[in-house]
Amino acid sequence: MTSSVLGTGVFVSDGEMWKFHRSMTRPFFVQSRISHFNIFDCHAEHAINLMKRRFRAKRAIDFQDLMFRFTLDSATEFLFGRCVHSLSADLPLPYTGTPAGLSKACAPLDFARAFARAQFVISRRPSKGWAWPLFELFKDETEEPMKSVDAFIEPVLRNAMKKHGLAAKRGQLASNKISDEDTLLDHLVRQTTELELLKDEILNIMVAARDTTSAALTFAVYLLSTHPIVFTRLREEIMQIVGPTDRPSIEDIRELKYLRAVIDETLRLYSPVPFNKLESIKATTFPSSNPSEKPYYVPGDTSVWYSLLMMHRRKDLWGPDAEEFDPDRFLDERLHKYLTPRPCIFMPFSAGPRICLGQQFAYNEVSFMLIRLLQNFTSISLAPEAHAPETLPPAAWAKAEGRKAKEKVMPVAHLNMHIRGGLWVRMTEVDNENL
Repeated sequence: MTSSVLGTGVFVSDGEMWKFHRSMTRPFFVQSRISHFNIFDCHAEHAINLMKRRFRAKRAIDFQDLMFRFTLDSATEFLFGRCVHSLSADLPLPYTGTPAGLSKACAPLDFARAFARAQFVISRRPSKGWAWPLFELFKDETEEPMKSVDAFIEPVLRNAMKKHGLAAKRGQLASNKISDEDTLLDHLVRQTTELELLKDEILNIMVAARDTTSAALTFAVYLLSTHPIVFTRLREEIMQIVGPTDRPSIEDIRELKYLRAVIDETLRLYSPVPFNKLESIKATTFPSSNPSEKPYYVPGDTSVWYSLLMMHRRKDLWGPDAEEFDPDRFLDERLHKYLTPRPCIFMPFSAGPRICLGQQFAYNEVSFMLIRLLQNFTSISLAPEAHAPETLPPAAWAKAEGRKAKEKVMPVAHLNMHIRGGLWVRMTEVDNENL
């Protein structure tokens, strides 16, 4: 289902192939690097300057689009050592009652849109079950978007392979020890120079490094905009520990307990990867949630799908307030009552042997951007008038049960969570004279 886009990469392979990809990539993610924070700082500053310019012009900004660009620029510099400068391309404008065109042609954005389209196609295949190939009998729907993806990424990979080959001929190959300045691609070409393997691994990591992180940032700001008390408390913690202007360090991020709780609560309610699957190696049984019932039989070679979006909101797992946004549940007695005894009820980064390699990288990037954001702005508000009307929640949602009645935007799930029509916001800039 996913091979036409993600190939045999680490997130979609099993068995020996998964072990190969995991072993190839894992050493690069063993520790946080100062160079990562340099990357975050450069692109966070660019994004925040764009926001200030837009707000000073009395216009709202699509924060979701901005975070897609921020994480794309950060991810490409981290992966390839070469930023694609998507933040320098034209930003979308608020809704004015007339159809809005796409941003002007821009290679990085064309690549990002094509990759998003390909992901959307493969996210719809599981709903068709075993018959999904019949719906694409005459044409693989991922073929066209993946041509654009390949046109962008293959020259980058070939250039890295060429540099590696020249260094080998000159006897100038670096040791396998990873330096602070190495990119992931630098590391990978030391393991293999097979183009398809490199491409599969890079695109798999790209999904995690760009799409899931931008989703986490988008929904964190959405929730902060609708919970001003949480916003104020979080900003006070940041001011106390980091200060109004200092660059956050790894040590600062470790000390910001409420920030981590805000991020975890965001990941709980809006897991960037809303569903996933396991594959049974051999026949087994699952215990029923009702102890008086028989266990469920699972044949061998069977796909078992599960929804993190539903699991993370279950009241029997998280308590009667499971659908409420309350970061304190990760700090108070509820942590020890619900999560500590059953840690696998919270799996935004999966769990066990397949836990996400870039988990700490993602926490660091989301934390860094939120700190910089709250150092520069004192409030966030939604701008519903900037949305096209069809992208806002229908009136019927207000009478629905659960979180649906609380939503001010329309969350949508395919491979990753996102908001239909973007997240249009306004923010109040810090008064620098009073710092």
